[in-house]
Amino acid sequence: MPSLAKQAVRTSFIKLLNQRPLSEITVRDIVEDCGVNRNTFYYHFRDIPQLLESIISEEGERLIREYPQIDSMEQCLEAVIGFSLANRNVVLHIYHSVNRDIYEQYQWRICRHAVETYLRGALAGRSISEKDYEILVDYLKCLCFGVVIDWLETGMKSDIKPRLHRIFALKQGHFEEMLTRCEAT
Repeated sequence: MPSLAKQAVRTSFIKLLNQRPLSEITVRDIVEDCGVNRNTFYYHFRDIPQLLESIISEEGERLIREYPQIDSMEQCLEAVIGFSLANRNVVLHIYHSVNRDIYEQYQWRICRHAVETYLRGALAGRSISEKDYEILVDYLKCLCFGVVIDWLETGMKSDIKPRLHRIFALKQGHFEEMLTRCEAT
């Protein structure tokens, strides 16, 4: 359980990140907003990028705990975009910052988790090679990541859920065919 001061720093940082770009937020802004001193900030975090990485990492862990089972690729992508939908300004400010790679690493990790969780259920009772399993994970992870990054590139302007629904309606049956081919080889 994080200390109250550590949580206050995190909460203030997210609040400020909702209001302005990452490059315009200083340690001073954060400590003034949450009412702790600079030493308290530096006791918990080396710098703002480490604070950002900590928040994103914890969000990833939360999502992994929240989705122990995923029944469809559509649900898979909904898990991946949930944080982005709930924190639009925060995500866009991170995505358009020099620390974009931290967010992209988070997205890769969440996409992989969601895909592997989905595949565990989809492959129940099927026997495929480890090599084919990894290929499926890579393919589906890239599909998820690509859709999300494309959406972020457009500034999250469109409602992504109907688009996801349509993508999976068009792909219906495609995944089942892939699994059948994996079993046959």
